[in-house]
Amino acid sequence: MVIDEVLTAVKSGPIAVVPYDGHWPAAFEQVREEIERALGKIAFEAHHIGSTAVPGLCAKPKIDIDVVLYSADDIAKAVDLLKRTDREYHGDPYNDGMWTFTTPRGVSPGDRIYVCAPDTPTHLKRILFRDHLHAHPEVAAAYGVLKRKLVIESGGVWKIYTEGKSAFVADVVERARSSARHRA
Repeated sequence: MVIDEVLTAVKSGPIAVVPYDGHWPAAFEQVREEIERALGKIAFEAHHIGSTAVPGLCAKPKIDIDVVLYSADDIAKAVDLLKRTDREYHGDPYNDGMWTFTTPRGVSPGDRIYVCAPDTPTHLKRILFRDHLHAHPEVAAAYGVLKRKLVIESGGVWKIYTEGKSAFVADVVERARSSARHRA
């Protein structure tokens, strides 16, 4: 089954959700290579996460990347190294072990880099969510419908948009966990 994508963007204030762009995987690779150069051997792996990582799914035009370090001991060093790039540093805004950097506004597609230690729960949930959407295009399509609806209903307020997705995301993560337990 293929995601039946609407070919128009939806925008309200600063929030825009655009149709899937086939260039997003290449944009991820470009940023991944930049991260590897900046962090060297302290980065274990970089994961393309979020909606831009799901073929056919609409998304905000921002490439989300989780960078998993070999050790939590390397977080301060990684933060220092990434501060030297042209990204804005946001700290650990949700106190969940995800140190955040973003490209300046107006860059499209922009990127949002999250640096974390191995086995960080937020990172693991993001991987479960992404992989479930890959495996279940009908769920990904429903997520796309929800996101478009929330852009309009939020009136451009990020908190309303983000909180409106939380129950859907939590449900998908729980289904993905349950499915993984059954396979194990």
